[in-house]
Amino acid sequence: MGKVEVVADAVISNQSEKDQGFVVTPWVVKGNVDYDKLIDQFGTSRITDELISRIKKLTGEIHPFLRRRIFYSHRDLDWILDRYEAGEKFCLYTGRGPSENVHLGHLVPWIFTKYLQDKFDAELYFEFTDDEKFLLGSTSDLESAKRIAYSNMLDLIALGFDPKKTFIFIDTDYMETMYPIAAKIAKHITFSTARSVFGFENSTNVGMIFFPALEAATCFLPSVLHGKNVPCLIPAGIDQDPYWRGIAREVAPKLGYYKPAQIHGKFMPGLGQGGKMSASQPETAIFTTDPPDVVKRKVLSSFTGGRATVEEQRRLGAQADICPIYHYYYYLFEENDTELARIYNDCTSGTLLCGDCKAMLAERVQEYVAKHQEKREKAKELIEDFIVADIRGGLKKRSGLS
Repeated sequence: MGKVEVVADAVISNQSEKDQGFVVTPWVVKGNVDYDKLIDQFGTSRITDELISRIKKLTGEIHPFLRRRIFYSHRDLDWILDRYEAGEKFCLYTGRGPSENVHLGHLVPWIFTKYLQDKFDAELYFEFTDDEKFLLGSTSDLESAKRIAYSNMLDLIALGFDPKKTFIFIDTDYMETMYPIAAKIAKHITFSTARSVFGFENSTNVGMIFFPALEAATCFLPSVLHGKNVPCLIPAGIDQDPYWRGIAREVAPKLGYYKPAQIHGKFMPGLGQGGKMSASQPETAIFTTDPPDVVKRKVLSSFTGGRATVEEQRRLGAQADICPIYHYYYYLFEENDTELARIYNDCTSGTLLCGDCKAMLAERVQEYVAKHQEKREKAKELIEDFIVADIRGGLKKRSGLS
């Protein structure tokens, strides 16, 4: 069989892509996502102004991703803040399935995770699911998935996470620690439940059917390692919600753990016409390893919301809301809200033409990627400060986790 590409009933309420216009599962995201509809279907809560005010009181500032509602949905974020205000620190958990090089869209939740680590002094547990990508057929063998994981790891470390509070592991190197937790979770999950949540079929390999238990295990890993209940907050794309909604949060009370809280992000769009940035469409994605000339070419050749002629654009203005170039500014390349508003207004009024807008963005993206690549190179010397792994029956010694 290989890849699991079915659309689970819990994911899009039994509606076809044709009916709904988009697909969102933990493995497949297609089309122009209606994020409001996902809130209703997944049963999550919107991040309100009140929640943002609470965060600002605790942190002193609000990240642009929150101000702009790039992170827009949650489960129990208010509860996490309650625990924190009561003096109980929480941990962070997120991860990546290593099958391709990292692109800018992958960096978005990681950048936000670093903000949370810095402001709340939180430990981060980062899981590289090499086993998942092998079981899905995204990589030819486990060794390939592991090599990609080490490469992806450099991009994570390059963002400046605190090595004393950041614990990175690759599933197959940490299975002695993870499996007992996953086994306890799996005992409480029926195949019927897994099939309902993820859309598994009779042809799905048994490894993928078990995998959700392993993905959920990291929610409770800090509690196991610290020997006490530790609240867990998961910053991630909303496509990963089924793991927590349908598995981890259901099982947590049965095992005596807190339910993990979540904060959900939107997907950074690709440079094509609609859809999220995807490694499967390399010409519409900016990878962190792209050389400067490739970055420039991709930006300058991208789709825009411009009009058919300069005269028409001067008269009617461009359509910034459907333009990936504008969204690049919105996500990563213009932190100042006043300047972002100016770009939007100049675009939609016809003052700013697409060629000039692209040229300005290309320069910013080139500079960003070049600086990231410098940090990525330095990260090669730091990997051992971040990795945890099982060694001869015992946990690899790391500060705070011995």
